Amino acid sequence: MFTAFLIKYGEIGIKGKNRYLFEEALVNQIKYALARVSGEFEVTNEQGRVYVEALSDFDYDETVEAMQKVFGIVGICPVVHVEDEGPEALGDAIVDYMNKVYPNCSKTFKVNARRARKNYPMNSMEINAFLGEKILACNPDMKVDVHKPDIMLNVEIRQKIYIYSEIIKGPGGMPVGTNGKGMLLLSGGIDSPVAGYMVAKRGVKIDAVYFHAPPYTSERAKQKVVDLARKVSQYSGTIHLKVVNFTDIQLYIYDKCPHDELTIIMRRYMMRIAEHFARENGCMGLITGESIGQVASQTMQSLLTTNAVCTLPVYRPLIAFDKQEIIEVAERIDTYETSILPFEDCCTIFVAKHPVTKPVLERIEKSELKLTEDIDRLVKEAIDTTETIIVRATE
Repeated sequence: MFTAFLIKYGEIGIKGKNRYLFEEALVNQIKYALARVSGEFEVTNEQGRVYVEALSDFDYDETVEAMQKVFGIVGICPVVHVEDEGPEALGDAIVDYMNKVYPNCSKTFKVNARRARKNYPMNSMEINAFLGEKILACNPDMKVDVHKPDIMLNVEIRQKIYIYSEIIKGPGGMPVGTNGKGMLLLSGGIDSPVAGYMVAKRGVKIDAVYFHAPPYTSERAKQKVVDLARKVSQYSGTIHLKVVNFTDIQLYIYDKCPHDELTIIMRRYMMRIAEHFARENGCMGLITGESIGQVASQTMQSLLTTNAVCTLPVYRPLIAFDKQEIIEVAERIDTYETSILPFEDCCTIFVAKHPVTKPVLERIEKSELKLTEDIDRLVKEAIDTTETIIVRATE
């Protein structure tokens, strides 16, 4: 029955003179999402309303699911549109709609008309009363309830007339790309994909960097990260994933530095390298999945010590989340089952038995002086040999 959708957005509506830029970004993101769906669609922006119309046969559930991954959408409304042939024709269309969508219904309802086109022969209140009478005449078991109706029947009078009664919840947020770009430090764990998702929800375009340590980490561990990036890309758009061979750097740190400081020093070099690629890719900050106190490298003292090597801001959207809250988001965005696959990343392979939990910055910097002979060369080699994988949700 439904071949079109009205797309409702939230924050975009308060953007003033720049609103058209956000609307254009939303339209582009909807087109990107629908490219993964069988069928042809037209996405248009008219008078502050975004419409999606199917131009061919399509899978309704698949289409709705794809649009539920588009940040900026707060509601997806399956609509029936009719030509303006006068109030009587509209009344017949309303009765037909109710009979098809709510057959043999005895629920309460309310008609909510919006007359955007002021030359229509009735005002909004008159349309509500007229259509309500039509529905009651054909459905005597139904009743009007203007306060808490079971069915809210929306009628929008525009160039065409749109009828809808269901609003399917969207993800909210802002269209990706409207708030700059960030570099996500993506591991194979639960947290970092969720962090990428949450920052992308605020309109940030995501690229990512993954630190690989062959032969200590397998190709399956690398593929796991690619798979996680692909799941995040369903929301964030195409991700340029940098795969850094970190083995020689880790072994050098392991050989030269106190073992209780390994995690912090390795993390500091990861941040340095990630910042290099962030600047190269035009990113405005780094994104991590860190949460205060979750592990030794995420105490307040550890975060301070890690941050000291960065000049770009570091965004930590999970900073006050507990693990269960993070897992709930991971399950909702379908990254959890991939994250718990038993392929370890470089952070878990080289972890110390008793890592320092309250590192002192001056002491860590003093330990790093032991690396001066070769560390710059190793970092340059890691950067020069980095592999770039373009990850798209459609693949």
